[in-house]
Amino acid sequence: MHVLQHTEYGESFLIKNVRARWVLDSRGNPTVQVKVMTEGLGVGVGYAPSGASTGTHEALELRDGGRDFQGKGVRNAVDNVNRILAPALIGMDSRRQYEIDMKMIEIDGTKNKARIGGNAIVATSIAVIKAAASTMEVPLYQYIGGKYASLLPVPMLNIINGGLHAGNKLDFQEFMIVPAGFSSFSEALKASVEIYGELRKILKERYGPQAINVGDEGGFAPPLEKTRDALDLLIASIKSAGYVPGDQVAIALDVASSRLYNPDKKTYTVEGAELNADSLIEYYSRLISDYPIVSIEDPFHEEDYETFARFTNEFGNRVLVVGDDLFVTNPDRLKKGISMRAANAILVKVNQVGTVSETLTVVELASSSGLRTIISHRSGETEDTFISDFAVGVRAGLIKTGAPARGERTAKYNRLLEIEEEVEKPQYPGFKVFPRKP
Repeated sequence: MHVLQHTEYGESFLIKNVRARWVLDSRGNPTVQVKVMTEGLGVGVGYAPSGASTGTHEALELRDGGRDFQGKGVRNAVDNVNRILAPALIGMDSRRQYEIDMKMIEIDGTKNKARIGGNAIVATSIAVIKAAASTMEVPLYQYIGGKYASLLPVPMLNIINGGLHAGNKLDFQEFMIVPAGFSSFSEALKASVEIYGELRKILKERYGPQAINVGDEGGFAPPLEKTRDALDLLIASIKSAGYVPGDQVAIALDVASSRLYNPDKKTYTVEGAELNADSLIEYYSRLISDYPIVSIEDPFHEEDYETFARFTNEFGNRVLVVGDDLFVTNPDRLKKGISMRAANAILVKVNQVGTVSETLTVVELASSSGLRTIISHRSGETEDTFISDFAVGVRAGLIKTGAPARGERTAKYNRLLEIEEEVEKPQYPGFKVFPRKP
């Protein structure tokens, strides 16, 4: 990764203007947009995404409270950018990403960015790196990863929604298809779109028109209660689209198990049954044996490093055991997870930690320790395509950005299609990014 190494002198890279405003995210809630301009006429626009299923250790999203926008307004966060951050950043070299991000952290002065707001800081940080790339007149992925950045990520597409992302009774939050058995990103995306279309047909036939309403991330939210019913629907849709489950298209799960956990009883409620950690491991074991599952995200609650480690030790050679709420893109929590071998993959969300520099630190730490990195959207998204370029720039090999539907999701996929055409020799890693082919 080259982004922190752009140090040659040039006045054209100096920041001359920073301006924030509120805009709408994909849930119709206000969020922060920041525009940064440089002396060399470079322009970068950054947006703050927003999660529904959030870890307790994430950077704080500053909201106004009160009556406006049902308390979800961001005028204070916007004002913090315009009144506090902008004067401090104007005149700084936009290429000095680390210095700029640390400056904002210093100004905030809290552990979780609660004073200025994680949403204010992350939108500004993204805008700065985009402005630097724009001034240099190179694509963002190339600015981040260098001239030869060419690894397209395998997409993990959430096409059946449950948990906090839907209004049904599915306990698990995301049921994803993973088109890893193809030679290019565009072929993989084509297959995904066709499978998504077949799923729509099957759901409408079986459950009626209401079953094809979509959740926050573009996936369908059918009236299901059983995990296996959702998995069977994925298998049926893959086959109906003419593809081979396991050989061409695998499956991934996001359990988001913290919300299923009862800390008093130390049990998880899954489909009406109370399961202890051992029973839940056995439950996952049966699913892994019966379906072509290559990844399970947050299989246990966010403080249970020990059970994560047990599960990874037993199943890490078969699936990616992904920490999202476990790590929240936080370097300290990741270091603990690495020392305990709690997971073999991390979900990376720039707004969880709050700056591009901190996110790069986490990616580098994970990669150097043998963990896979999955670059991820949030359920409350915008049309910003930053994570598409970021995934290519850091050679992540994996991306989560929802179903192939809704503009805030398709914008990311469309950007990856553009990148695939732009790079001289695009690479698509397929099943190489997983412990094994199911």
